[in-house]
Amino acid sequence: MKQKERYEKILAHFRQSMPDAHTELEFGSVWQLLVAVMLSAQCTDKRINQVTPELFRRFPDAPSMAAVEVDEVFEYIKSVSYPNSKAEHLVKTARLLTERYGGEVPSSMDDLLALPGVGRKTANVMLSVAFGQSAMAVDTHVFRVSHRLGLVPKRADTPLKVEQELVKHIPAADIPTAHHWLILHGRYVCTARKPHCERCELRDYCPSAE
Repeated sequence: MKQKERYEKILAHFRQSMPDAHTELEFGSVWQLLVAVMLSAQCTDKRINQVTPELFRRFPDAPSMAAVEVDEVFEYIKSVSYPNSKAEHLVKTARLLTERYGGEVPSSMDDLLALPGVGRKTANVMLSVAFGQSAMAVDTHVFRVSHRLGLVPKRADTPLKVEQELVKHIPAADIPTAHHWLILHGRYVCTARKPHCERCELRDYCPSAE
């Protein structure tokens, strides 16, 4: 199967099976989404959703978090992975947002990458989910599934290379949702240790299907 045909069939399946795919992180504002995404690194969305309700009640916006010390934020997130560094990054980011952007989260890649603790994946999530831009965030699920489905070549051996390949082949209008299609497929079907090929509706198009 040629790559163009594979993309067409896989995207058509996702459009039909998951037309309203979205992040499983729970948030009520752009600020809260940024916090949740920063916390979710190397941690499950389920765990983050258990932590953020109390955190958001205490720190509903950037200025409220900017006004406290790292130790106080740590107490709310100590059950997530790498809580010390994440607490420090959150407070520094809150202060930078408050001082430079009036407490608002910026909507450009360069400005997002300038925030402490924000890498390209987090920035792309923000651009896509919060601002509706055609940005493709590549996490471990997207990286794994893209390779298994044959959407990217083996030489795409970094998240950036995978991102560039996907953006090149996926229509711009689909990219914000395609990020979630690949994540959810990787989270529940094409899992890391053992993919569930027997119940995967993409197996006829997948070069890795058992």
